Amino acid sequence: MESERVHQGGGPPVSFTPGAVITAFEAIPDLLARDAALTARGRWLDVDCLLGPSTQPFHVAIRAGQIVDMTPAPALMRSWRFSYRATPAAFAAYWQQMPPAGWHDLLAINKRGHATLEGDLHPFMTHLQYFKDLLALPRQNGFGGAP
Repeated sequence: MESERVHQGGGPPVSFTPGAVITAFEAIPDLLARDAALTARGRWLDVDCLLGPSTQPFHVAIRAGQIVDMTPAPALMRSWRFSYRATPAAFAAYWQQMPPAGWHDLLAINKRGHATLEGDLHPFMTHLQYFKDLLALPRQNGFGGAP
């Protein structure tokens, strides 16, 4: 798969492959299982949602802060309460060690038009810091993006 580059205003271009973004996203359940503090923060959260790169989102079932199931979409007849999908380039920028302004926050990425947030936003907004930290796990675990 060919490497792409995204230039975030004020920062250097980031090289990534869409496949590397999907692979990093697939690792989130294992990364979460090793983060007891983040799991504890989500202990009151039970939700089915659609998360991930816009090119390959995942149906994610979260129970008591743990991801108990993550299935690539589309899954026939699978419902979700809310969806947060961003372009692979947006996730690659978000996962940089020091993301530039505008790429450092899920809502900022949405405001820039590189993400879509839809559905019943109550569980997302109620547990906003949990989702910000959950989706940042590849950043904290060395996502490089380049092949």
